[in-house]
Formats: sequence, structure tokens, C-alpha cells
Amino acid sequence: MTEEKKVGVDLGLNEEEKKTLHHIAKTLIENKAKGKAVPEFSIASSRLKENRGAFVSLHRRGQLRGCIGNIEGRGPLHKTIEEMAEAAAFRDPRFTAVTEKELSDLDIEISVLTPLRKIIDVSEIEVGKHGIYIKKGWLSGLLLPQVATEYGMDRETFLEHTCMKAGLSAKSWKDEDTEIYIFSADIF
Repeated sequence: MTEEKKVGVDLGLNEEEKKTLHHIAKTLIENKAKGKAVPEFSIASSRLKENRGAFVSLHRRGQLRGCIGNIEGRGPLHKTIEEMAEAAAFRDPRFTAVTEKELSDLDIEISVLTPLRKIIDVSEIEVGKHGIYIKKGWLSGLLLPQVATEYGMDRETFLEHTCMKAGLSAKSWKDEDTEIYIFSADIF
């Protein structure tokens, strides 16, 4: 990913903490792809031990190669990154597992999320700043903030694509029983 495509908000992670999270994701993916054991990571930063939601997105030659995440923090951020890196590389149902020969072409993007906030008025959605999580009954779908920017979506298109990702009709965001949540992310 090129830097100009990066959007998001500052959640207080410093450059060293961001490098640590990238190192964790990269080391885990490389070791697993090569059939090696994954080392234990020593974490000193208290921020990396906070419960935070996060996604790991993998791109290969500019194309999505895997993306998995947890919306809400269910454990320390550094552990979430380990789990999501493994899931994005080896268990995203849309793709085959990442192989050793792909490693040199793999770009890793991490999105650390703010807590979800339920909205009533879709005009609160700021394209490029907010991601969307839509829930209706048992169906739900999420698109990260950078998706709208990368694909040049306006607010309505972003809502429609989030609905379709949830398995809903494109206009389901207008239904009274559809819940819409927004969040921001520190993307690096």
C-alpha cells in the first residue's frame, strides 16, 4: 500500500509500537508459511497489552490476499495481531493459504480500531475517516475506512457495499431494523 492511500486516526500508538505489531505479523506469517515454529514475542509496551479491535489486511502486487479481524478487543492488542495475521494469511475463506514463494510480494497492513458507535443518521459517516459495521438480524458486515477511499466510494455506495458484504440487499441500510455503527482506525 502506498502512503497516500493510508487514512485513519491517531490512536496513540507510537512508531516503535507500530513497528512491533508489523514485526509480529510478518514473523508469524513467514514462519508459518515456511513450516517453522513461531517465537514468543516479548512485549514491554502497555498500549500493546490493551484490549483493542484490529484487522490485518494482506495485499500481493496490489491485490487483496487476505483480511481478517476482530471488531472489538477480546484480549491484548499484540495477541489480536498474532491471531488476525495467522487468520488473514491461512484461514481467510476467500483465498488459499499464503505460500512461502509469495512472501516477498506480500504487503501487511494493520488497522487498529476505535470502539464501535451506533448511529441513527448516516450523514454522520465521514468517508475516509469512518468504517462501517452493519447488522440486521443474524447478518452483519464490515468495511474498513480505507476501502471507501481506495475504491473512490461516496457515502451511499459505501453503505451499499457494506450491506452486500453482510449478505443483505444493497439498500438494506435504509431499513428501520438495520443497525449501523461507525468506527475509525489507525492504519499502518
